[in-house]
This record gives sequence, structure tokens and C-alpha cells, in this order.
Amino acid sequence: MKLNISSTNLLKALMDVSKAIPSKSPLPILENFLFVLKDNILEITASDSELTLRTRIEVEGAEEGGAIAVPARHMTDLLKELPDQPLGIRTISESSFECSWASGNSVLPYFPADDYPEIKGTAEDALKVVFPAASLVDGIQSTIYATADDEIRPAMNGIFFDMAPESTTLVASDSHKLICYTTADVKAPEKASFILHKKPAAVLRSIIGKDVEDVEIAFDSSSAQFTFGGTTLICRLVVGKYPKYRDVIPLSNSNVLQIDRQLLLNTVKRVAVCANKASNHIKLTLKEGQLEVSAQDLGFALAAYEKIACNYAGDELTIGFKSTFLTEILANMGCNSLVIKFADARRAALILPAQEEADTEKVCGILMPIMIQ
Repeated sequence: MKLNISSTNLLKALMDVSKAIPSKSPLPILENFLFVLKDNILEITASDSELTLRTRIEVEGAEEGGAIAVPARHMTDLLKELPDQPLGIRTISESSFECSWASGNSVLPYFPADDYPEIKGTAEDALKVVFPAASLVDGIQSTIYATADDEIRPAMNGIFFDMAPESTTLVASDSHKLICYTTADVKAPEKASFILHKKPAAVLRSIIGKDVEDVEIAFDSSSAQFTFGGTTLICRLVVGKYPKYRDVIPLSNSNVLQIDRQLLLNTVKRVAVCANKASNHIKLTLKEGQLEVSAQDLGFALAAYEKIACNYAGDELTIGFKSTFLTEILANMGCNSLVIKFADARRAALILPAQEEADTEKVCGILMPIMIQ
């Protein structure tokens, strides 16, 4: 293998795929990048066997093709210390390669490419869907915080992609809160679904650049492949059946609060400072034209309350929530004004954008209340 490449371009490519390098692996070969050079295209692969990232960059002066596995940490540490300049890479023996730059060089070991495990993608009959990159990033950002860490129900540890010919909905829930992100930008040729684990979802969100327009998704019953630009992410899907989330969305909550989202968020944050640190419970007391948010910690003699004006239509109501769950939902909605619909103190509240913003805000949330004294 022999090639010339910009050190900055190579470092960027390595950093993009390095998120798949495991910190510790039963297969030491996976602590390496796989370099494959062919026809002036350098393909770089990193994998932890569950998640694989691959990117392709054009190089100059590719005199000899080939494939080697290079140590990930040593390679990235070296490139981080180099200013932007041409970098020459060439194998010099059966087990080492040289990186040379204007004022010096470094010799590093490499391992046979044949030792690197074969990376399998999706099946030939995989369903393919084109997802606008901005909507995909927004959908993951809006839902990933609501995923669970549940060993008994692994399906809850990911984001459920529910696709239909009319629209696509991304869903996440930890049983206390449920978040739905619906977009009409993605229309599948037929009804289909898959569960993307939170780890590859977070990686996907972080590596899709603002210059990316569309992401092509191919998925079958066990794996998914996301392709954009010169980058590909391949991951195993969560196997399991996702709960029927539409059945738990309350449709008949008749007590309706309309309020400025940021005002409510700031109020909850202030009052929650005096909530019990173990439970984080706060209380909302609603009556016509007024919302009172209160919290107390009897053990440390702490208490706080704040009254704010609002538009409320319904019965007088006192309901409790875990403040951390409520602030998460409020902070991850983008609307200026929102509506919260209540049934009573024991049933879930529905949080959604106000009517005037319903066409632009795609997120709605469901939050379970907690019992209060």
C-alpha cells in the first residue's frame, strides 16, 4: 500500500468512524481501523461487531493498492499532533508501515486485513427509504432522551421507526414518558417498522453533517444500513415487538392548559430546586387563569412555590409529576406555546404544541403523574 493524503482530511475521516472503535474488545483486531485502498479511493472501516462505520475518501498518488488494519489510537493520536500538510503512507515490511510528512516520519505496526471480521450489511431484499437528513437528526434528538435502560424489555432501549405511506413516526418511551415525532417528509412504500438501539442512534445523530441532504436507509429483520455522502453506518436492530403506543395516547382529556413553554420550563426548574432530591416531585395546582407550581422537601425543611398566569379551561385540579421528566419534555419541544391536556390526577397528561403551531411542531409527549400527599 502506498498513497498520499491530506493529514487533516484523513484525521476527519478517522474521527468520523472512530465512534465505532470499542474501548475493550474480546477481538483485539477490532481496536484497529481497516484501510482498503483501491483506484485512488481509501475506504476506512471501524467496528465493534454490533456497530460498523465506514467512510470513503479520495486520495492522491495511490501507487499501490492493498488492505491493512492499523492501530486506531496510535493513528489518531499522531494525526492530532500534525498541522495540515501532505502525508505519505506506505507499507515497509510485512508488519509495519510508515507515515511521512515534511519534517519527519513515524513507523507503526499493522495487522493482516484478513484477520478483520467480515462486515455483513442488509439482505438484498431489504426495504429502502430516503429520509431527509434534517428530519432524521431532529427526530432522533427529539426522542432519544425518552429511551429506557431495561434489561427485561430490550425493545424499550431504542427508537421505534413506524413507517407508513402517509408519514413516519419515531417513538421512544421508558414507561413513565412517551415521545412521538411525526414527519410527513418520509413516506414508505408500505407499512414497515424497526427498532434502532439508542447507541447507534446517538452516533448517527452526531456524524450527519449540516451539508447532508438525504440519508438512505435500508433495513431487514435484523440489521439496518444508513448511507449518506461517502459514509455508511451498519448496525444490528433491536429484536422484539414494540408496545402499541397509539393505544396509550389519551384522546379525551378535557382539562386544557395553554401556556408559554419557556415560562413553564423556567418556573419548574426554579421550584424543583426545593424538591426532594430522591423523588424530584413537584405539584401543579390548576384553576381558571392560574397555575401554581410547588415543591417541598420535609426532611430538609425546603419549600418553594410560584404562581403564573395561564389559559386554563377545566375543573380545578392538583396533579404531581417528576420534575426531571417534565423539564426534559419541555426542553426538547421547539414550540413557543404549548397545550397540556389532563383527565384527572391519576391518568397521563398529553403535551403538544398549541393549535397555531401544530403544523410546524412535530413532537408530542405523554407523561404519567405521580401520587402526591
